[in-house]
Amino acid sequence: MEQRGLGTSGLKVSALGLGCMGMSEFYGPRDDEESTRTILRAVELGVTLFDTADMYGPFINEELVGRALRPYRDRVVIATKFGNVRGPNGERLGISGTPEYVRKACEASLRRLGVATIDLYYQHRVDTATPIEETVGAMARLVEEGKVRYLGMSEAAPATLRRAVEVHPIAALQTEYSLWTRDVEAEILGACRELGVGFVAYSPLGRGFLTGAIKSSDALDKADFRRASPRFQTENLEKNLAVEARIEAIAKKKGCTPAQLALAWVLARGKDIVPIPGTKRRKYLEEDLGALAVELTPKDLAALDEAAPMGAFSGLRYPEAAMGTVNR
Repeated sequence: MEQRGLGTSGLKVSALGLGCMGMSEFYGPRDDEESTRTILRAVELGVTLFDTADMYGPFINEELVGRALRPYRDRVVIATKFGNVRGPNGERLGISGTPEYVRKACEASLRRLGVATIDLYYQHRVDTATPIEETVGAMARLVEEGKVRYLGMSEAAPATLRRAVEVHPIAALQTEYSLWTRDVEAEILGACRELGVGFVAYSPLGRGFLTGAIKSSDALDKADFRRASPRFQTENLEKNLAVEARIEAIAKKKGCTPAQLALAWVLARGKDIVPIPGTKRRKYLEEDLGALAVELTPKDLAALDEAAPMGAFSGLRYPEAAMGTVNR
């Protein structure tokens, strides 16, 4: 497995990580047994970066990931996040980055994961009511105490990231990036490279759309959160299927699946970028890892730029209310 460094932090991880969110919520029914087997298979195949968050489940995803990885603790990098506050019944209670909450959330995540130290600890969403210097300062104290090894941020704007690194080095910024969502190319990737911050691309398969398997929102489980996504609504979906068909045609010529092509494209955007496709099934994990063998020529990359340029897909990436919490 190819290893990639996250910025100038010194933290190295597998070129492809595993996003574990969907194992516990958002994408339909849970299957803890198959999810555990998927995590174990990922370890076998050389994946070292496993991504979770306290709000996934809520809370139970960290327990699942921690339990599965316990025998391999010295071989893997466990990343988790705080900041999206949820209650015991799943209710959403807003965003918090107060120093008091940072410490409380970290202690709870350490218990659920069953670890002494979190390898990479992200602020999941920026709390605009709390100065970023205070939030990152509290996170830095966790590093000093040995409870956290490296710090990360998620969906932070370049200006926020610049202020954060003045307080403590930031190993990685995690933000959505794929052929489906190329917004980060405007400013965010450049800022990360200037500041020595690695980039972790979540939803590199466009929430599954770039696999070519979703032709209608009716194919999604009733509990699937994508049903509320603007990009999966009828008018936008029809336009987006036309773009996806162009990507599928290129994948067919390359002799790979659309998912492998989409992941290979993200991998080709820079050695400082680590995609974390999410799945709860071994067969899709193995398919995703096949992207590492897909070599894209300059001609291939040009064809994909023509097929899916920035802004090609229709609709907001989140419902309008949720868009207010990203890139800030």
